[in-house]
Amino acid sequence: MAKNKNAKTAKDFRSMSGEDIAKNISEANTQLKRLIFNHAITPIENPMAIRTLRREIAKLQTEQRRKQIGF
Repeated sequence: MAKNKNAKTAKDFRSMSGEDIAKNISEANTQLKRLIFNHAITPIENPMAIRTLRREIAKLQTEQRRKQIGF
């Protein structure tokens, strides 16, 4: 399976500050909503982008929680 070269890893998120993570979560959620809306109207070219974006949001939220509990 080919990996997405633009996909961010958990290591990328660990180096971010808490404020940067929160900003990225907000932006990614907005982008996800637009992507889902566009897909509902007309099928998008790459529907796997929705899954990739959801997983990126989950990684960001996980790292945000790790920073909150001091892990």
